[in-house]
Amino acid sequence: MDLRIFTEPQQGATYDTLLTVAKATEDLGFDAFFRSDHYLKMGDGDGLPGPTDAWITLAGLARETKRIRLGTLMTAATFRLPGVLAIQVAQVDQMSGGRVELGLGAGWFEEEHQAYGIPFPKEKFPRLEEQLAIVTGLWATEPGETFDFHGQHYELTKSPALPKPAQQRIPVLIGGHGATRTPRLAARYADEFNMPFASPEDSEAQFGRVRAAAQEAGRPADAITYSNALVVCVGKDDQEVARRAAAIGRDVEELKANGLAGTPGEVVDKIGRYAAVGSSRIYLQVLDLDDLDHLELISAQVQSQLS
Repeated sequence: MDLRIFTEPQQGATYDTLLTVAKATEDLGFDAFFRSDHYLKMGDGDGLPGPTDAWITLAGLARETKRIRLGTLMTAATFRLPGVLAIQVAQVDQMSGGRVELGLGAGWFEEEHQAYGIPFPKEKFPRLEEQLAIVTGLWATEPGETFDFHGQHYELTKSPALPKPAQQRIPVLIGGHGATRTPRLAARYADEFNMPFASPEDSEAQFGRVRAAAQEAGRPADAITYSNALVVCVGKDDQEVARRAAAIGRDVEELKANGLAGTPGEVVDKIGRYAAVGSSRIYLQVLDLDDLDHLELISAQVQSQLS
């Protein structure tokens, strides 16, 4: 079971804070550092000092880290034109020496689009599908050849399809709860399917839909990695769990029901339930980015039991 650190910087984080967490992620032996791609806080809190851009952040971290994978859960297809996104991600992949992964989703948070003047189209899923075709098509085009795409939402003509990533294929992540279109899209484009904030039972059902869609598309179901994203709140005892839950404004019992919360032993047991339904990677949503002791505890007493 791979453990990856997943952050939500729109809730309030500077680049320096993210850099500190990313370096701790690397030093403590976690597999990857991922971040959300949002421009507006959600829920309580002031969100200060304001948002940081996902791919600018990852470009900086690409030069400041050496081992960990870097990526997004999920870049919004509404934020960037697909050709521009393909260039940005390929460049960051080069800057990292081939450690980048692209999570791409349709986009959903209308208020952040209104706040920053970003168009919020009514039909988002067809745009996502075209973006996936374009981004992967540009990367796959052989040097010296050109790429053309004529869709309902985007047109590319005689694109040189440059630059190329350092990796032969940048892993693409697709995720979500949709029962029909999402599995079909994952079957076609995803190297990894991520089920966010869901129970083991719901994850098992959605993984089954993706597996079935892959087989229907003529692709081995096991060619896709299956993963989960879950909020994490671990303490060496009940008092420390309660303190960490209070720090992020959450109830302990709610966290235990809907995330990975409790003592290291409790969290290891809960992770085992996800492994049993086919998940091989967990994105640990860390909400208190100043609590590095939390990451040390997870590394020493949770990750060590899973390796």
